[in-house]
Amino acid sequence: MAALRKRAVLAAVLGVVFSTPLAVAQTPAPADHPPVEAFGTLPGMAHPSISPDGKHVATIQVYNGRPIARIFTLDPVGTPVVNLPFTEGYIKDVQWANNERLLITVNINQDVFHQGVDPWYRLVSCDLQGKNFAMMFYDRRRSRDLNMNAAVVSDLAVEDPDHIYMPLYNDFSSQQTLTLSMSDLLNAMFKVDVTTGVSELVTRGSIDTRDWLMDGRGTVVARIDQTTNPRLDHLKLRTTGGSWNEVAVADASGGYGLGLMGLTEDGKALVQSIFQGENGTAGLTLRSLADNSEKSLVADPRYDVDEVLKDPWTGRVIGYQVTADEAKDVYFNPTFKALQNGLQAAFPGAVPHAVTWDVSQQKIIVSIDSPTQPPIYFLLDRQSHNAAPIRKVYSGLDGAALGEMKPYAYKARDGLEIPAYLTLPPGKIAKKLPLVVFPHGGPMARDQLSFNPETQFLANRGYAVFQPNFRGSNGYGRKFMEAGYGQWGLKMQDDITDGVQKLIADGIVDPKRICIVGESYGGYAALAGAAFTPDLYACAAGWAGVYDLRSFLATRAKDYGRDSQMVDSWSRFIGDRWNESGKLDGASPAQNADKIKIPVLLMHGEDDTTVRIDQSQAMEKALRRAGKNVLFIAIPKETHYMETSPTRIRWLSELEKFLKANIGD
Repeated sequence: MAALRKRAVLAAVLGVVFSTPLAVAQTPAPADHPPVEAFGTLPGMAHPSISPDGKHVATIQVYNGRPIARIFTLDPVGTPVVNLPFTEGYIKDVQWANNERLLITVNINQDVFHQGVDPWYRLVSCDLQGKNFAMMFYDRRRSRDLNMNAAVVSDLAVEDPDHIYMPLYNDFSSQQTLTLSMSDLLNAMFKVDVTTGVSELVTRGSIDTRDWLMDGRGTVVARIDQTTNPRLDHLKLRTTGGSWNEVAVADASGGYGLGLMGLTEDGKALVQSIFQGENGTAGLTLRSLADNSEKSLVADPRYDVDEVLKDPWTGRVIGYQVTADEAKDVYFNPTFKALQNGLQAAFPGAVPHAVTWDVSQQKIIVSIDSPTQPPIYFLLDRQSHNAAPIRKVYSGLDGAALGEMKPYAYKARDGLEIPAYLTLPPGKIAKKLPLVVFPHGGPMARDQLSFNPETQFLANRGYAVFQPNFRGSNGYGRKFMEAGYGQWGLKMQDDITDGVQKLIADGIVDPKRICIVGESYGGYAALAGAAFTPDLYACAAGWAGVYDLRSFLATRAKDYGRDSQMVDSWSRFIGDRWNESGKLDGASPAQNADKIKIPVLLMHGEDDTTVRIDQSQAMEKALRRAGKNVLFIAIPKETHYMETSPTRIRWLSELEKFLKANIGD
C-alpha cells in the first residue's frame, strides 16, 4: 500500500500516470530471512543511459553472475533486447555516442610491461544490434597502451554525432617510459571516429598536462598542467588563436590542487572546486572566461560538495550534490530544480536522483532509494505524461526484514566529533546486541544514510552494524581529512575504538560479541583493531586489506613512481616509507601478528591491482608463523571490487559462517 501511495503522489506531482514497465524484474515471494544470494548478487541494473533521441536505453545488468551491457528499445515497442556479454574483463559503464552507436567501457587487467598485472580501461563502440565493434584509438595502439585508462570521454559534441573527444596521457613511472620516444609520450586531445575508432590529433598539452576541459561542442577551453618539486597546478586557458594563457597556480600537494569541474550552462565561466571557510569544506567558485574574475557559487560550512551534476550531452554544470547524512541533489537549472522538488515530495524519506535523459529532456530515468529501500529505477516521459518503474535493483529483497539506520555521532578521546551510523537488526531492541564494526574503505571516503546490501545483510542476520566516519574521511572538509594525516593505526584507529566503547557504555552492544570487519582500508582497520586493541574484539575479517605499510608504498612507487601524486597522497596518510620505517612497521598488522589473540578471516582477489594479493599473503604468513587462528581464501580472476556475483556471495557466506562461529547469531 505504501508503494501505491508513493506512485499516486508521484503521478500527481509530475502530472503523469503509470504505463507498462520497460523491464520489471520478476520478484520472489516475500521472505523475512532471504538467502545470501539476494544480498550478494550484483545490482540488477546499473549505469542506465538514454540515447539522444530517446528511443533506446542501454544499461548494465547481470547474466551468469557477471555484468553485461543490454540495449532496450523504447520506440518501437516490442523490439528484442540486445545482450552484450564480455567473457574477458568487466563492463564498467555504457554511454551513447549518438543514436546508432553505444560506447562501452571495459576493464581488462593485464601485464603489458612484464612487471605485474595492471588495471587497463578501454572504450569500444557497437551498433544497435550489438555488432560492428570498434576500439577507440584503433590506430594508436602504442600510445593507447601507455594509458591505463584510455576510456575517458571529454566531449560528446552531439552536433557532430560521428565523433567524440578523448585525451591520452602518459601515466606511468619513468622506469616504464625510458625506452619510449617523445612521440609516444602524448598528453593530448584527440577527435575519434566512433564507427572506426580512428583518431585525429586536436591539440597537444605538455608532459605535465593532467586534465582537459571542453565546451560540449568540440572546442578545447582549458587544461591543467601539474609540475613537481614543488607540486603545483597551472590552469591554462586556450585563446582564440590556439595559444595557451596561464591564469592561475595552486598548491597541488596531498592530492589537492585546482578542481576544474566544468563550464556553466551558459558557457561563460569555469566552475572550480575550492576549499573555503574554517573547516576547509569543498565548495564551488566561478571563474569568468571574459575577465578571469572569481566569485563564490556554493559554500557550505560543514559539508563538502560531493560532485557537480552535469548535462550528459554538453558536460555543462547544472547543479551539485552535497551529503549531510543523505545525499541531496541541488540544481541551478530550473527544469531539473522543479523535477527534483517533485520527486522529493513524492518520495519523502527517500533519495531521488535524475540519472540520465535524452537531448530534448523529455525522457528521464530517475533512481529512488533509502537505507531500507533498495534502489528502484523509473522512466519518466514528460511528453506523453507517463511514468513507469523499470527495475528493482535488488528484487530478491522484496518483503525482507531490513534494519533501521540512524546517525550515531560521538566525540573521540581528543574531543573531535566523529560522525557515524548505527544499523539495528530488525525487530530487536538496542540492548546487548552482537555488533559488527564495519569501517569504510579509502580511507578518503565516507559512509552515509543510503541502502547498503552488506550492512543490511548483517542486520538481517541479527547483528547491529557500526560505521564510523573516522578522521581522514572525506565529505567534512579539508581540516577533518587532514586530521588523519600520518594517523593510520593511531588516531584514525582510536576513533573507531572510541565509538565501540561508547556503544558498550550505552548498553547497546554486548562487549563479548564484537567483530570488526572491513574491505580495503576497512580491512586494514579490522586487522589493526585485532593487533592494537586485542581485548576489544572477538574476531576480525578483511577483504583486500593493506597489512604491511612499507611494502604497500613500495609497490605503489614501483607502479607509479616515487614522486607521483598517488604516492604523495598515500604517504601523507600512512607516513614516509623511506624515512619513517619504524613508524610504519609499528602500525602494520603484519608486523604485529604476535599481538593478535582472535580468529581472523582474510579474503582477496588474485587479480587485485589496487591492493595486491601479496598483502593478504604476508598477513596470513605472519599469523601462521605466530601460531594464530587464520583462514585465507584467494579468489581467482577477481579484482579489488568484487566484480562478480559469485565473489560477493562467497564473501558474505564466509563472513556469515565466521560471525556465527565467533559471536553467535
